[in-house]
Amino acid sequence: MTEREKMINGELYNAEDKDLVEDRYRCKQLCYEFNNTPFTKPEHMSDVIRKLFGKTKERFNINPVFYCDYGYNIEIGENFYSNHNLVILDCAKVKFGDNVFIGPNCGFYTAGHPIDAETRNKGLEFAKPITVGNNVWFGGNVCVMPGVTIGDNCVIGAGSVVTKDIPSNTVAVGNPCKFIKQI
Repeated sequence: MTEREKMINGELYNAEDKDLVEDRYRCKQLCYEFNNTPFTKPEHMSDVIRKLFGKTKERFNINPVFYCDYGYNIEIGENFYSNHNLVILDCAKVKFGDNVFIGPNCGFYTAGHPIDAETRNKGLEFAKPITVGNNVWFGGNVCVMPGVTIGDNCVIGAGSVVTKDIPSNTVAVGNPCKFIKQI
């Protein structure tokens, strides 16, 4: 099994594998191109995102700056919007439904590192997917951690750190992010 296959399957993998390093270089080059395209060329910005992401729908808007690790593990639905400074560490699949709105300075982190120092110091890491449903709004400065699923019709309050699944039709806030009320 390749290191890329291990990464996508949630197993321990070596992130310094030659193929993964090349994938990240390609991704960083496309992020650089996107982040340095003038706002007067929105079609080119969209074309770069379509080259970078695994799947997009027709309408989306991502404001620079934007960074990700691989790009090919990201799927966005229709009418996706993100404000400035979005970071997606997509070592595993990160899937967003339709009508997802993301405030500034948000991060979606699939990557994790072993708690055991000896294993961690060997350069091994793991990744767990993140799934976001339809009609979800994230306030500014939200962090979503590996393996989290957020249901449909949710509001995640500003500054939240989402470490566990959030059920549909809820408002959740805090560090750690917790259910506040039903919508």
